[in-house]
Amino acid sequence: MAGLAGGLTLDEAGLAALAGRLAAVIRAGDVIALSGELGAGKTTLARGLLAALGHGGEVPSPTFTLVQTYPDLAPPVAHVDLYRLEHPAEVEALGLDDWLEGGGALLVEWPERLGAACWPGRLWLRIEGAGGPTRRLTWDVPPAWEGRWPPA
Repeated sequence: MAGLAGGLTLDEAGLAALAGRLAAVIRAGDVIALSGELGAGKTTLARGLLAALGHGGEVPSPTFTLVQTYPDLAPPVAHVDLYRLEHPAEVEALGLDDWLEGGGALLVEWPERLGAACWPGRLWLRIEGAGGPTRRLTWDVPPAWEGRWPPA
């Protein structure tokens, strides 16, 4: 996919601040793919984004439910964890395309589980550095995100 690539190093506070800036530019129909090893900060970034969009409650990891929705946000967001998927075809049963068509956005942890079936217009964020004081965030930016990422 053509687009921009880049990276930066952040501590946990910096990751939360970045999530807030990302919340300012997310739109209905957007897919944000959050890639990284266990403990890298994918859920931390998702929690920060949801809080910045106005969610005041708890944000449980959707590891066991697979999808946790936040319909009262603008845009409505579905936080998805594909870690337990065994085959990319299983994602169809989750109704994620319907969520997008209905005006929602997706935060997708473990997007690698989809292989080539991952949404082509998604913003792909990779977080590295689990267990350390800082994280390395790198990205691939599709044309739909140019001018919005990285956020100011």
